[in-house]
Amino acid sequence: MLFIPGLSSLWSGAELVDTIPLSEAVSEIKAGKVERVEVRGDELVLYYPMENNRVPIKLTRKEEGTSFVQILQEAGVESENVKVEVASQAFSKVVFGIVSLVAPIFGFGLLMYFLMRKRGAGSDLMFGIGKSKAKLFAKGKQAIKFDDVAGVDEAKKELEEVVDFLKRPKKYQELGARTPKGVLLIGPSGVGKTLLARAVAGEANVPFFSMAGSEFMEMLVGVGASRVRDLFDTAKKAAPSIIFIDEVDAIGRMRGVGTVGGHDEREQTLNQILVEMDGFTPNDTVIVVAATNRPDVLDPALIRPGRFDRRVSLDLPDIAGRESIIKIHAKGKPFDKNIDWDKAAKRTVGFSGADLENMMNEAAIMAARDDRKSISMADLEEAATKVKLGPEKRRLQGKKEREMTAYHEAGHAVVGHMLPGTDPIHRVSIVSRGLALGYTMSRPNTDKYQQTESELKDQIAAILGGRAAEKIFFNELTGGAASDIEKATRIARAMVVDFGMSRLGPVSFGPMWEAADWGRVMMEPARVSETMQARVDEEITRLVDEGFKKA
Repeated sequence: MLFIPGLSSLWSGAELVDTIPLSEAVSEIKAGKVERVEVRGDELVLYYPMENNRVPIKLTRKEEGTSFVQILQEAGVESENVKVEVASQAFSKVVFGIVSLVAPIFGFGLLMYFLMRKRGAGSDLMFGIGKSKAKLFAKGKQAIKFDDVAGVDEAKKELEEVVDFLKRPKKYQELGARTPKGVLLIGPSGVGKTLLARAVAGEANVPFFSMAGSEFMEMLVGVGASRVRDLFDTAKKAAPSIIFIDEVDAIGRMRGVGTVGGHDEREQTLNQILVEMDGFTPNDTVIVVAATNRPDVLDPALIRPGRFDRRVSLDLPDIAGRESIIKIHAKGKPFDKNIDWDKAAKRTVGFSGADLENMMNEAAIMAARDDRKSISMADLEEAATKVKLGPEKRRLQGKKEREMTAYHEAGHAVVGHMLPGTDPIHRVSIVSRGLALGYTMSRPNTDKYQQTESELKDQIAAILGGRAAEKIFFNELTGGAASDIEKATRIARAMVVDFGMSRLGPVSFGPMWEAADWGRVMMEPARVSETMQARVDEEITRLVDEGFKKA
């Protein structure tokens, strides 16, 4: 539509190359320099004698309603001095009006034509917006196997049956068993849920359709449901196949909750998933695998038997699992001969599979940065610290600040070393990492899955040991203990609210599980009286104060 101004100029005399005042035009007419004047309403077009095979043209304007002949007479110019023509603009205005009306329609139609050709004229909804955005890993193209997944042995055993279902469905159908419709993988971020799902497809050698829950959603209502239909139709045509929905909680949250716009579209999408999973026949060999780290917010209809028949929990790997993961990521990398893999596994308590992969990559980068040919144990140690706390920052602290930071970290180390309920101290440093001016790291000898009341109290004391050292040696407190106070308060709150480790007894004061979704928590009234809430706060304060005094 950019050519409309050009058409307008063409019909209104855009061929004029110069504009002069009316007085100058009259003077040149009086001097006989102008051959012809064309009157176009209030515009006067002056044509001069030909020069260099071109006719010079100039433009001027007169006042509206004033006769050009009258202007010449008032200036004392004889009408015989110049030829005057009055141009009819009726035709040009009609043509311009038609072009102005037709051109936008033609331009829009042309744009639509090219877009339709690009997207495909037969697409679902406008320009294929209702088509599934799933990534297809074709049969035989999935290189990941169960041997490439470590640290989740129990989950692998559970999914081996799913692989057998896909490989030999008749074996189960002859015994009257039906193929499981869905498998829900539950676990924190980075433990390998997506990797495990891809390994299932690789072992079964079937097409693998991968899509994130958020990719179903758009601003247009109905798009999510359309994409669900298209995804399931495509998977059925490629059966046996696997549909993997990552972060399924983005569309699978409980219906009837939500305080922001757009949850209607999410609920429509969820309803369509439920309908599609109900539509599987017993002999369908399409399995839906979904992953989430928020199983508590999922709609009960989604996770009932008959839809997601199996729930597989993936936890952070234990020492043996971490060692296996480290060895997998060590393949293809040169290491020193004195590498202690067991020590590396013990050093990385609380690391997920993704953290360990990142650690191995950082260690390789450090060795390359120093122009070494192999990766050392020191590289692994530094990489683990970097992944957990962030890179070193050589901040220029003053002498007083460095001294206070040193006493603060020494306080953590001494209290942590003296108390029996804490983990052994591994490293103390006043080199800044992340937002911390210093840090004290402890390393447990074994993985722990539960903690006693005395251990939690000792942890609070060790966390507040830095603040206690500031008070003892400087009789002053700093803001460096802000994160310590937050951690200590979090432990004390869990002891009172969740674990029943207070004078209030074994009573839970947290939100009920059926109200775990944030939307319902916002709308539900508090289940604890103001008096009891005050007592809860008093108990939390008491536990923190006792920990500080112990430190």
